[in-house]
Amino acid sequence: MPLYLSKFSYTPETWSRLTRNPEDRRKAAQAYIESVGGKLHGFWYGFGAHDGYNLWEAPDNVSMAAVALAISGGGALSSFETTVLLTVEETMEALKVAAEISYRPPGNPT
Repeated sequence: MPLYLSKFSYTPETWSRLTRNPEDRRKAAQAYIESVGGKLHGFWYGFGAHDGYNLWEAPDNVSMAAVALAISGGGALSSFETTVLLTVEETMEALKVAAEISYRPPGNPT
């Protein structure tokens, strides 16, 4: 199954609610991804541009998109980005296919 890395940030209101009533959000994240047949591999908080990070496994892009849409639509986050992660083998295959594509940069007639 494909892996996905999500980066998210909470709204100030969400941080305020969590400060008043601390909650382990891993359980909620796990329930969301399991509802589409996936698995939560990790949930971390951090300092910097994003408040937290999730590593998910989902059956396909549509399933992961559904989870992302449900979470984003909940109003607790100010940002939510998901990146599809490729294995080294998938990247090697893509490199081989890319070598067969004749790319012409914009404005370059030849």
